[in-house]
Amino acid sequence: MKNSDVLLFALFGAAFWVVGTWFYQKRGAMVFEAGAATYWINFAVTPIFSTVVCLGLIKLRHVPAGQWAWAGLLLALPGMFGEALILSNFGRWMPSLHLETGGRYGAFLFATYALFLTIVEIVSMAVRN
Repeated sequence: MKNSDVLLFALFGAAFWVVGTWFYQKRGAMVFEAGAATYWINFAVTPIFSTVVCLGLIKLRHVPAGQWAWAGLLLALPGMFGEALILSNFGRWMPSLHLETGGRYGAFLFATYALFLTIVEIVSMAVRN
């Protein structure tokens, strides 16, 4: 992976997180508080969408498969650190959502990061073994 890719992935990861967080700050009630069906549909669709976008960037930059885990961490970590800050003071950063929604939001995020990081790790391990 090129040095420029390291910076690109970290910046893209931060920007992707900012846009997603802004969306859920403004429209999160529609996703998390509109009912179980809406929540579970988004719980399934969002991790897949996010994973496809991030894998698309990794493929577009021609990252060798053995380095996908490293690229994945660069994409995911800015958002993971950011979400830790958001969840630690949920009422302040997500004022349009009920405090109880923080658990659903956290689970939603965990599933999104877990799917993406599991895939990039499996691809990297397959090449190493």
